[in-house]
Amino acid sequence: MDNCIFCMIANGQIPSATVYEDEDFRAVLDIAPAHKGHVILLPKVHADNLYSLDDAVAAKALPIVKKIALALKKTTGCDGINVLQNNEPAAGQSVFHLHIHIIPRFDGDGILPVWPQGSYDEGEAAEWAARIASEC
Repeated sequence: MDNCIFCMIANGQIPSATVYEDEDFRAVLDIAPAHKGHVILLPKVHADNLYSLDDAVAAKALPIVKKIALALKKTTGCDGINVLQNNEPAAGQSVFHLHIHIIPRFDGDGILPVWPQGSYDEGEAAEWAARIASEC
């Protein structure tokens, strides 16, 4: 898309602090990082979100995320890594080009909220599983 800022970054039209690049992806440091080293992985082909990402491109993403996570662990000495990907505003998406956050985390940093844990009533989990499975 001509006016998509992440398309422009992914395709090198806007300078960025690139940590990884191949024919399908560019990974750059987030300009508003949760921690120094916070990376976002961008596909070079536009996809608004996970729903519209080509399956072949999607299959390549997780091995790259793993590679970056291992590099972050080694270079930052972090205690853990968050991998986040938001779809639609209700889930926190604010830029409508698929991107995956890879964030180094440190014990006690408190940077990301933890959601309250819910539960299922007796038999409810099986019902939800069957409903979801029927659409897969």
